[in-house]
Amino acid sequence: MLKLLGAVLIILTTSWIGFQLATEFRMRPRQIQELRSSLALLKTEIDYGTRPLAEACDRIAEAAGSSLSQLFQKFSRNLRTLDGKSTYECLRLAIESEWRKTAMGKEEKGIILKLCQVLGGSNRSDQLHHLEIAAENLLMEEQKARVEQEKYEKMIKTFGILSGVLLVILMY
Repeated sequence: MLKLLGAVLIILTTSWIGFQLATEFRMRPRQIQELRSSLALLKTEIDYGTRPLAEACDRIAEAAGSSLSQLFQKFSRNLRTLDGKSTYECLRLAIESEWRKTAMGKEEKGIILKLCQVLGGSNRSDQLHHLEIAAENLLMEEQKARVEQEKYEKMIKTFGILSGVLLVILMY
């Protein structure tokens, strides 16, 4: 009876680990899409709004998903509190503290950091142009992430289950 209970626990645990790892592949395209939506809101704020960047980031944080909301809140807070720091530096600090809470990768991080080098330091039309470029790059990354999701999500779930079965077979 104890052996059976142990075997079930092992299979459940490895299955859970596999499903948790697969969640990363499922969340990445969603978060990239949320980031693109957030950039569209920022583009609207820059194009039609008269708010400072910190206030615009607060509004974006309210509309964004939970992980991105924290990123934009931190960015806004940095813009307000770090006097003399550039927009790029404020965003870089926000990304350092909040990025690991997202499922996004280095590619998306690089796109956002590259975009922020222009924000606040150039004219409106140049900023809008760079926002469009960033949105296009994020769209390509989202498509890549969806391909990876289709390719690896089911495989990782299956690997979690089968590794548990293998452990049970090897132990008994």
